Amino acid sequence: MTMNRPVRTMDGNEAVAHVAYQVSEVAAIYPITPSSPMGEWADQWMSEGRKNIWGTTPLVVEMQSEAGASAAVHGALQSGSLVTTFTASQGLLLMLPNMFKIAGELTPTVFHITARTVATHALSIFGDHSDVMAARSTGFGMLCSNSIQETHDMALIAHAATLEARIPFMHFFDGFRTSHEVNRIEMLLPEDIRAMIDDELVFAHRQRAMSPDRPVIRGTAQNPDIFFTAREACNPYYDACPEIVQKVMDKFAAVVGRNYHLFDYVGAPDAERVIVVMGSAAEAVTETIEYLAAKGEKIGGVIVRLYRPFSAAAFINALPPSVKTIAVLDRTKEPGAAGEPMFMDVFTAVAEAVMAKTAPFKELPVMLGGRYGLSSREFTAAMVKGIFDEMALETPRKRFTVGIKDDVGNTSIDYDPNFTTESPDTTRAIFFGLGADGTVGANKNSIKIIGEDAGYCAQGYFVYDSRKSGAMTTSHLRFGPKPIRSTYLISRANFVACHQFSFMEKFDLLKCAEDEAVFLLNSIYGPEEVWDHLPKTAQRRIIEKKLKFYVINGFEVAKAAGMGGRINTVMQTCFFYISGVLPQEQAIESIKTSIKKTYGKRGESIVQKNCAAVDMAIENMHEVKVPATVTSKFDLRPPVAEHAPEFLHEFTSSILVEEGDTLPVSKMPVDGTFPVGTTQWEKRNIALEIPFWDPETCIQCGKCGLVCPHAVIRSKIVDAEALENAPEGFKSAKAKWKDFPDKRFVLQIAPEDCTGCTLCVQTCPAKNKQEPKLHAINMVEQVPIRERERACWDFFLTLPEVDRNAVKHNLVKDVQLLQPLFEFSGACAGCGETPYLKLLSQLFGDRLYVGNATGCSSIYGGNLPTTPWAPNKEGRGPTWNNSLFEDAAEFSLGMRVTIDRQTQFAEELLKRLEGGIGGELVQALLENSGKKTEPEILEQRRRVALLKEKLAGQSSMEAKALLHVADFLVHKSVWGMGGDGWAYDIGFGGLDHVIASGYDINLLVLDTEVYSNTGGQCSKSTPRAAVAKFAAGGKTLGKKDLALIAMTYGSVYVGHVALGANDSHTVKTFLEAEAYPGPSLIIAYSHCIAHGYNLSMGLEQQKAAVQSGHWPLFRFNPALKGEGKNPFQLDSKVPDLDFEKYAYNETRYKMLTLSKPEVAKQLLVEARKDIAERWRIYSYLADMPCGDSVNPEPEKPAS
Repeated sequence: MTMNRPVRTMDGNEAVAHVAYQVSEVAAIYPITPSSPMGEWADQWMSEGRKNIWGTTPLVVEMQSEAGASAAVHGALQSGSLVTTFTASQGLLLMLPNMFKIAGELTPTVFHITARTVATHALSIFGDHSDVMAARSTGFGMLCSNSIQETHDMALIAHAATLEARIPFMHFFDGFRTSHEVNRIEMLLPEDIRAMIDDELVFAHRQRAMSPDRPVIRGTAQNPDIFFTAREACNPYYDACPEIVQKVMDKFAAVVGRNYHLFDYVGAPDAERVIVVMGSAAEAVTETIEYLAAKGEKIGGVIVRLYRPFSAAAFINALPPSVKTIAVLDRTKEPGAAGEPMFMDVFTAVAEAVMAKTAPFKELPVMLGGRYGLSSREFTAAMVKGIFDEMALETPRKRFTVGIKDDVGNTSIDYDPNFTTESPDTTRAIFFGLGADGTVGANKNSIKIIGEDAGYCAQGYFVYDSRKSGAMTTSHLRFGPKPIRSTYLISRANFVACHQFSFMEKFDLLKCAEDEAVFLLNSIYGPEEVWDHLPKTAQRRIIEKKLKFYVINGFEVAKAAGMGGRINTVMQTCFFYISGVLPQEQAIESIKTSIKKTYGKRGESIVQKNCAAVDMAIENMHEVKVPATVTSKFDLRPPVAEHAPEFLHEFTSSILVEEGDTLPVSKMPVDGTFPVGTTQWEKRNIALEIPFWDPETCIQCGKCGLVCPHAVIRSKIVDAEALENAPEGFKSAKAKWKDFPDKRFVLQIAPEDCTGCTLCVQTCPAKNKQEPKLHAINMVEQVPIRERERACWDFFLTLPEVDRNAVKHNLVKDVQLLQPLFEFSGACAGCGETPYLKLLSQLFGDRLYVGNATGCSSIYGGNLPTTPWAPNKEGRGPTWNNSLFEDAAEFSLGMRVTIDRQTQFAEELLKRLEGGIGGELVQALLENSGKKTEPEILEQRRRVALLKEKLAGQSSMEAKALLHVADFLVHKSVWGMGGDGWAYDIGFGGLDHVIASGYDINLLVLDTEVYSNTGGQCSKSTPRAAVAKFAAGGKTLGKKDLALIAMTYGSVYVGHVALGANDSHTVKTFLEAEAYPGPSLIIAYSHCIAHGYNLSMGLEQQKAAVQSGHWPLFRFNPALKGEGKNPFQLDSKVPDLDFEKYAYNETRYKMLTLSKPEVAKQLLVEARKDIAERWRIYSYLADMPCGDSVNPEPEKPAS
């Protein structure tokens, strides 16, 4: 069959989604990185009315969790639909119970898995096979793809095979390395897909479905007499499955022309050394084998495609008879096992074949098992060669690792990192950008232009850590005339671009540049002055490598084009203009076409601004004349300060300079425990402008410090004498506190930790009388004042902290004198969540336990290399842990019950040891155990210190036991926290149970109204009329009222707050929640980058949310009932702002007016009704009679 199939450039997720959507009738989905885009594509196509191969639009339904998604899949399958889902990692593990059921009932389906690390000692969102290996006993078939083209093809093969085999399948491919790699593929046509799906098998599936028209019963309970016997009845299906899969592969080859086998051999026919591998690593292995075999090496590789059911016969047939050594590579770790899973399967197959004399060789080959690539760790051609070299040794390691330095177990093998197989006619480009600056998006567009317009083979891969913005991103682009199989990062680049000038001070970015490469720098300095602002290392690289050097002030161009700080289009234009990939005119036209396609839904204004940026970029780019010698007076700055703790020098500093992969095993904490308060040493220097304080205008209200997402604005009140040695430029003012006469007020900014969000300026109520446009705090350029302000900041830190008992904790201005113990996080600039955590740490940080739900708060709160939860000078501070996405409430309850139990134990021991301690001290300790006010806590700590002194000299076991639990006699505050995805959806069941438990536990919901961390998917908190991923056509149902649900218990403190709308109300709510001796729930409005507007206006949007009635402020305090008062207090005024004026400031609402104006209009009407109805309910609750009022007798039922 000859067809003209389109060639498209896309990533693995999209390639899979194209097929899965066309062969499914139902998809039940739930977001999880890195599989979410598959569900997003399916939802978008459904909203557009796109048809499947049967001419009908599939139904895509989002569930509350992966467990729910798999249950919905199970139900839909049993009802006769063709169903799929997409997941990874912990999400796959939540599906396991239903997977056992689905397989046990021989139900055809395909789960598409972006294979990802399962959290162990730490969370990782990156790729390996630990999740799919954990699911290998479910009974699902397991089909693996190595490349983007294969994900497209294998998706169809899996869907076709499952129908005939009746075995459900996991089709899996490596998370990020394959799911997010962009490459050029040949698309399957609907006719191809139609030819592969046998409708008779579809009809058979429907005929087996449950129906009251032909009733059956499934899901019975069986007893020991038959369960085991019945479990064996499925064996013939599993025995037949491999042959069926191969038959489908052969049919695919006949239809499409691409050949696949259960096991594909590559390499020399007389190979003596053979690697067995599956997944993206197979591409690097194949590339290396072809390179070395061409030079006469007797090596080969077996690529595993069907891993379950494992066909031993087919595997043995794939091996060359000449093989003497086999190395099986597993991308997972199974602690305590004799070997990793695939190694054990291969060893068994080979050993049994030798014993049965069915193998093509008489003697058992040397069998080696290797681990590689956990959590997307690099796996390169050099490492492949290193494995082959190890196999050639007389006594190779039987179990080995590659790509790490294991100086503890000595499992790691050596390799030459300079070995390369890359083709010289492949262009390799690296771009260094800042998360959320648009660099990654622009490079994805570039790959599409190169792959589709220029006709080159093209590959793009993008490296970033778990943080969504504010961290360095690295884009690796390859293109050339030959297919690209290099599934590893570029180490030698022809083109290097740095989009953030501050990176030049921190990183040796040009070490990856080849001789005579092109270097493009986004610089605030022009072509005549930029050289003097480069460190010695960079200058030396440019001179020695003879780099062609260009600069552009991308920020100025973007600002002039009306794009704010989004430099992506500017830098993309420069790349095309100087790289020579396309003729310049064609390149510019292609970029503008791509702009219209990408931004058309956001309005013509955005398109025009981007097109203007294209034209302006060319005019403002300049080549730099490179001097002959190094002239710089400085070099790369140290990753951490000289006086930083030893751990940061020994461990953290390597990660900070992108050399974490050089750290050996001996440097790693064995159980995932790390020191706190390390963000203070990172000094990211990513802001072009930072706040500058004007003491004369300042009214000392504390609002700037309160709203600062990164805790870079600090204030103190000190004696004038403390400022005698202040450095030049250090400012202070007379303190405007009655309680602090003759004291000085100081406010200081941490210049190198600020992200330049401007929220402080937006919230400042003070106006400069001479310059009304200026406030008491204003943005100025960072670079000219950085050194001076750094000295001021260092001095500020030496000043004494305020006495916590000397300030009023219910006043914003006083609270901002308290030291924040959450600082300099990796959250987005302008983040709406982190100010709440900073406030929490200021109020209760020295006694705080935090149980965190996976999400944004776990990434900015606990993502290496540095973490923001910090101790005070006494060494006390928040202790933080992240369990899972779904269980933060239960996890935190576990902390609470331990604290309560240990407190009780300490009290029991006190009574037993009263004679040796002293009755007066014991009585005081018992009477004040668990007291919550600041003075009470301080006094109790002094008593506990005295207790420890008395116990130190006692040798009894009870005295030692009391010494270890004595600190529990001082109140401990427990807070579970996470986003709305946790609280409203996946974790709602646990949250509901915990608030019903009666325990003294606090839950904080950072409500962004979307799944922020996974990219902005719809949650049950998403409001009606908003567009989100998984709700591409606009959310048609209203927002879940979590607060109202919690209030129905009558025993839960509930607060609904918005810091930007009423900061005093927020502070008061936090204090009341902590004081309440039972469960509390605070739901905090958190503006988010996913809402689609400039976050510098985040506080204004919070005010608008409250004024429109979308986010009413209220508190429900059950303690008031005991005072005869109404527990419900409605704290915001009657809505006086039309919802439209709030909503249409945000792209998430506005974009629907462009894509579906009539739908947007109707949903806006419904959203207004939601607000009116909710206000009526809350007004009613606020007006309810309480206290001594007599409730009428309930009416008796009519007879």
